Amino acid sequence: MSKQKRKSDCPINFALEIFGDRWTFLIVRDLMFKNKHYYGEFLGMEEKIATNILADRLILLEENGIVTRTIDEAHNSKKIYRLTKKGIDLLPLLTEAILWSAKYDKSTAADSKFIRKAKKDRVGLYAEISESLK
Repeated sequence: MSKQKRKSDCPINFALEIFGDRWTFLIVRDLMFKNKHYYGEFLGMEEKIATNILADRLILLEENGIVTRTIDEAHNSKKIYRLTKKGIDLLPLLTEAILWSAKYDKSTAADSKFIRKAKKDRVGLYAEISESLK
């Protein structure tokens, strides 16, 4: 994937150039909250991502320093994807999106325990999740 010229230096544009599609944040969600690390696990997401889109988004996330890709020593042909510090720093943004959706989506699948903890102690929640991702 080649680097595209930025449309502007606007901070929202910067984020949208990485995350401005329906799939990229879902991959980050699966890494952050669903303990998924393998290509095949991402293919199992309920939103049914196509293989070519998944491969493209993983490359985009890696090129932008959001994820790292390493070889799984237990299965030499498998790659393990993990969030970098830059990726883990998306935790507050994703949490706010979950809280917003829980408030306005009558059919939300948001975990009520997560919602309560986020409302009560975001700092503690962030520390707990960040530690689990290291």
